[in-house]
Amino acid sequence: SVATTLLALVFAVPLAFGIAFWLVEMAPAVVAGPIGMAVQLLAAVPSIIFGMWGFFVIVPAMAHYVQPWARRHLGHLPGVGTLFQGPPYGTGLLTAGLVLAVMVTPFVCAVMRDVFVAMPAQIRESAYGLGATRWEVMRSVTLPWSRPALIGGIMLGMGRALGETMAVTFVIGNTNRIGWSLFSPGNTIASLIALEFPESPAGSLKLASLLALGFILMVISFLTLACSRLLLRRGGG
Repeated sequence: SVATTLLALVFAVPLAFGIAFWLVEMAPAVVAGPIGMAVQLLAAVPSIIFGMWGFFVIVPAMAHYVQPWARRHLGHLPGVGTLFQGPPYGTGLLTAGLVLAVMVTPFVCAVMRDVFVAMPAQIRESAYGLGATRWEVMRSVTLPWSRPALIGGIMLGMGRALGETMAVTFVIGNTNRIGWSLFSPGNTIASLIALEFPESPAGSLKLASLLALGFILMVISFLTLACSRLLLRRGGG
């Protein structure tokens, strides 16, 4: 669960920031409006649609192109080569992370765009008046001003990725094992509970184990929330 969530954030946060920066600072108003609306509409797409899209599009592409290439060129590197070993099934942690990144990007991008738009124009214009470029204004003025809201948007995306069930179930491989390779199949806590809960009789050890996994997932969510609060407190200080 943690691995797929971190992979999703690694892909989603830079992409969401780039889209939000382009929409607010560079895109014409005629283009920025429809694209911004489209990004918000993507956030309303059901997760099972992303799962089916990942199964029929991403999994074959990973199996035929990405995983064989990565195994051939990166699998022999010392230290990091273990991350790219394994048979190219197409499913696995990296595929699940990519699908989650596509799901999370609209949430994070929508929050970043709204925060950038909500910034007072006088602050941005003052920086431009001092000779700052667009990137300097974004890096030195907009980002520090909007840091608490940006952290909140990223944590919103993290919560969505951490608790996602159906989309991950389609593409992660559904194997109860933990491997070091990004291509190895596995399970997240949410997908495992969804798959095994209907077959768990009342009062059985299996049902108790699934309930314990649910508690662990709640603890992980609580820890991520506590970390975000700590970051916001440091940023405010």
